[in-house]
Amino acid sequence: MSDPQRCPACGASNRCSLADPRTAAKACWCYSVSIDPKVLEALPAELRNKACLCPACAQVLEQLDAAKAASDR
Repeated sequence: MSDPQRCPACGASNRCSLADPRTAAKACWCYSVSIDPKVLEALPAELRNKACLCPACAQVLEQLDAAKAASDR
């Protein structure tokens, strides 16, 4: 059984706010980035649509860092 709070690729916390009942009303980090469809297609079919990837496996760390830097200004 998959854990909705764990990345299906690496098992780390996926930081999905929607999967955590305490933060489910907040928008997830993934709403502010663009994930290359090839990253999702690289997952085995049985792991897709079960849980969110973590930012590292989604290959969006640079996008998140840039968004944080812009909001800190």
